[in-house]
Amino acid sequence: MKIPLRVTFLSAALAALMLPGVAQTQSGQAPATSSAPVPGANSNLSINQRKQDQQQRIANGVASGQMTAGEASKVESQEHNINQEEQTMRQEDNGHLTAADKASLKQQQNQVSSEIYQDKHNAATQGTPKTEVGRRAQNQQQRISQGVASGKLNAAETSHLESQEAAINKEKREDREANGGKLTQQEKAHINKQQNHMSKEIYRDKHKGR
Repeated sequence: MKIPLRVTFLSAALAALMLPGVAQTQSGQAPATSSAPVPGANSNLSINQRKQDQQQRIANGVASGQMTAGEASKVESQEHNINQEEQTMRQEDNGHLTAADKASLKQQQNQVSSEIYQDKHNAATQGTPKTEVGRRAQNQQQRISQGVASGKLNAAETSHLESQEAAINKEKREDREANGGKLTQQEKAHINKQQNHMSKEIYRDKHKGR
């Protein structure tokens, strides 16, 4: 009789230990799991350090041609939105960020970090310029990249400039497709005029005295 009693006791003990796990599963709450690493992210940095790190990665991507103007415009727009949200959070908490605020910002920065990584490792690139128009576009990208890296261009300004650059690139592609891969003199003059306007805007944005 002693052996069956011991088996019964052990069975009851094991059942008791399993109850919390069973109850948790029935309530729909899955056990906590570690999140997967974010490509290119450095989660140990502070919110401000993380912003600077993201900007440097974007600047490097633009400078190397790994990120197109359209890609840079999109991620910089997202960075600007995160910055705006951070400002609102600080205003609502007397200049501070709560733990929930930091967690929300970190999650958004992780998403942008993944997108930067994907943009820099996909097939889309700015390409090597072979014409004067192409070299002018590359020069503009280098100036934007330098502005981002130095902090002279903020996320909103960079997004605006890169959006314009993407529009010019799109216009060039459409003009070439309509003319057997070439640009007419009139089209070159029009694109040059747009690049002149962008060049002045880059200069103004980088010399605002921020």
